[in-house]
Amino acid sequence: MGTRAVEYESADWIGILTLNRPEQRNAMSPELLDAFSEQIEVARNDADIRCLVITGKGRCFSAGADLRSSLQRDDLGKPSREASYAMYEPFLQVLDVRVPVIAALNGHTVGGGFGLALLADIRIANRDSKYGANFARLGIHSGLGISYLLPRLVGPAQAAELLFTGSLIRGSEALRIGLVSHAVDADEVLPTAFRIARAITASAPLAVQTMKASIRRGLGWEIRKAAIEEAGFQAQSLNTEDAKEGISAVLQKREPEFRGK
Repeated sequence: MGTRAVEYESADWIGILTLNRPEQRNAMSPELLDAFSEQIEVARNDADIRCLVITGKGRCFSAGADLRSSLQRDDLGKPSREASYAMYEPFLQVLDVRVPVIAALNGHTVGGGFGLALLADIRIANRDSKYGANFARLGIHSGLGISYLLPRLVGPAQAAELLFTGSLIRGSEALRIGLVSHAVDADEVLPTAFRIARAITASAPLAVQTMKASIRRGLGWEIRKAAIEEAGFQAQSLNTEDAKEGISAVLQKREPEFRGK
C-alpha cells in the first residue's frame, strides 16, 4: 500500500501513534497488529516523549476484528486461548508505556478497538461516533480484558448493560457515564488531545510517570491476567453455533437468531 499500517512520530515531547488503514476501518488485521507491535515498542523506547497520543486515520479509530478474516491469530492453528490472546497482545503492549497515554478516538471505536481505547489513561471521544463492545451480538465472549476494565471505569451495572446487550453508544453518552474525559466535534478530537498532552508535558515528567504507576498499583491493575482468562472463554465461545450465527448475521446485515448452542 506504500504506507505503514501504523505510523509513529514525535515532536515537542509528544509521541503520536496513528492507525493508518482507514480503508479497512483500522481493523485488527495481522498487518496492522504486527505494525502496532513494532511501533509501540519504538514509542516505549523513545526517551524524549512525556506523553503518547494514539489515534486513527479516517472515520474509525478501530472497528476491531475483521469479521471476514479471523477473530484469532489464525497462523496459530485451531481456536485456542493462545490464539485469542495473541490477537490482543500487540494492543496490550500499551500497558508497558511509562508515560501517560491519551486515546484520541477520532471515529467509531468497536470491539477490540474499544478495548485498545480502554487501555489508555485518558480518552477523548468524537461526540457523534459510536463506541462499545459488541461481542454478545456476535455470539462470543469479550477479549482484551474488556470485562475487567469496563466495570472499573463506568461501574458494574453500566458495564453489564453495555456488555450483555452489545450496544454501541455515542460519544456524548460515553462522556455522561464517565467512559471518556471529553466528547467534542470530530475536528476537535486531536486538538483536544494535544492540548491535554501539552499540559502533561509541562509537568515534571518523573513525578507524572511515578503517579501513573501509583494509580495502577492502587487499582490493583491486573489487565494482562484478565486478558488471558478472557482469551480462554473467547476461544470456547468461537466454537459454538451461536458464534457462527452471530458473525454470519453481521456479514449478511440481518438480525441474529441465537439458540444457546
